[in-house]
Amino acid sequence: MFQTFEQSASPEQGPPRLAALRAELAAEGLDGFVVPRADAHQGEYVAPHDDRLAWLTGFTGSAGYCVALMDKAGVFVDGRYRVQVKSQVAKEFTPVDWPEVGLAEWIVEALPGGGTVGLDPWLFSVEQMRGLECGLGAVALRLCDNLVDRVWDDQPAPPMGAVFAQPVELAGEAHGDKIARLAKGLGAADACVITLPDSLAWLLNIRGSDVARNPVPHGFAILHGTGRVSLFMAAQKLEGLGDHLGPQVEVKTPEDFVPALEALGGTVQIDPASCPVAVQTALRGCEIVEATDPCLLPKARKNAAELAGAREAHLRDGAAMVRFLHWLDGQTPGTFTEIDAVVALEEERRATNALRDISFETISGAGPNGAIVHYRVTEATNRTTQPNELLLIDSGGQYVDGTTDITRTMVLGEAGSEEKDAFTRVLKGMIALSRLRFPAGLAGRDIDVLARAALWEAGLDYGHGTGHGVGAYLSVHEGPQRIARTGTVPLEAGMILSNEPGFYREGSYGIRIENLIAVEPAPPLPGQTVAKMLRFETLTWVPIDRRLIETGLLTAAERDWLNAYHEGVFERIAPLVTGAVRDWLETACAPL
Repeated sequence: MFQTFEQSASPEQGPPRLAALRAELAAEGLDGFVVPRADAHQGEYVAPHDDRLAWLTGFTGSAGYCVALMDKAGVFVDGRYRVQVKSQVAKEFTPVDWPEVGLAEWIVEALPGGGTVGLDPWLFSVEQMRGLECGLGAVALRLCDNLVDRVWDDQPAPPMGAVFAQPVELAGEAHGDKIARLAKGLGAADACVITLPDSLAWLLNIRGSDVARNPVPHGFAILHGTGRVSLFMAAQKLEGLGDHLGPQVEVKTPEDFVPALEALGGTVQIDPASCPVAVQTALRGCEIVEATDPCLLPKARKNAAELAGAREAHLRDGAAMVRFLHWLDGQTPGTFTEIDAVVALEEERRATNALRDISFETISGAGPNGAIVHYRVTEATNRTTQPNELLLIDSGGQYVDGTTDITRTMVLGEAGSEEKDAFTRVLKGMIALSRLRFPAGLAGRDIDVLARAALWEAGLDYGHGTGHGVGAYLSVHEGPQRIARTGTVPLEAGMILSNEPGFYREGSYGIRIENLIAVEPAPPLPGQTVAKMLRFETLTWVPIDRRLIETGLLTAAERDWLNAYHEGVFERIAPLVTGAVRDWLETACAPL
């Protein structure tokens, strides 16, 4: 099994660890210390060595902060984790609704007389640091070494996962060509610093294993305007890759990184959203220009080879999901658990003989656990399913040709009228985006409303974004594109996103329906006056539970879309399954 079910942190561990941290605060003459869920590479996911927020507080979500002061400690979580955090932190920690309440705002209120708060300059980007400084007033910031590391006696070692090449037939472009293209695009800058692990992996056509579920290596790079790259990565991780990297890539040790930055002259480009403050500080001898990481948009715009790989991966994954759903329909509620479902699904993905890893910890939430948006089932929380409740399964696979992410919500028996109404409204939102044609130049924030409109009509909503970008055998969460109120990057052809509206009734049930979609040009219509329009290609082909649909709530167009979708599922997946599974699929895909 890739997935394990141990309890990774417990609330009772937090108070003594907080006390040890406060002793360090007193020794340093600090009034507080900020602990983000971040590492020096500023990616979304962290290795065990860098999971300081979880170690200190017990909170295991994928985003957040702790501000530890001498008399209080706030744990800042967004809408995905407001149910989860309540069960994971001790009373010594106060959950704070973030970003509604900002770090600076909370710190100023907690330290009305001013004070000094410390932070690790490797764990804050330039942009984050500016945001903090702007709102702190009489509170000063002090850059210092990491105080959590001082008291974390059994901190795991930094990861040293092996790095391997991504074949050019899957990458769609040789890394030498990528380097030359991006170096030319630097314009007046002499060099650019790259810290994001997935940017590094994409640029050099390499993959790694330093972060669980994400095939990325830890390292840093300097892209020079001359068309070469300085790569700062442990040599033991790169064994056998000399021929692949070639003469354009000069490998140096991680310890060489800061001296190399200090030795740079001329104009150096950084991305303030992902460049650590420590890197900016080391570039004191340069003229710094700020621009977006040059890898982000090219990486987001999947080429023909990457899109072809994604389609193949989703067919393979879709067949595994169908086999799992057939298994699930044969189980009796009360006789199997959330963990049993996770194990069964991973076994089906493994049976493809192509699974490299799961793309994230499978969310298997039955009944009230389904209302915890990013629920991670453990041996301590494992729930036995009950008749007539909902089971939410959010999962994905990492295959060498693509990354998948799919959510299906199923009823284990007969659904109640409230659940059917909410499910259908979520489905209407998912269909609205799937059917959409839109003018080029629009961003995710411009279309997010369509996924929520049917829920809003009933006074309902969900506290997370509607869609995130997805990598090509890279991170399952990939920027910069997203469908959300905060999604400001225009959507472009080739971008892969999730389409996952939901609804969550705390203490009762959760609903989410998710397909992956790819942006593509929309054929022109007769009389069209918009110069260029886009639409979405559906990548995910797995049945949606028809037992949860209140057919009368669907418009004729929505019904037609769903029937056509299920016809497409059967057409694509039926040749990949046999016997009873194929029979089940035919029934599951029957038209409404």
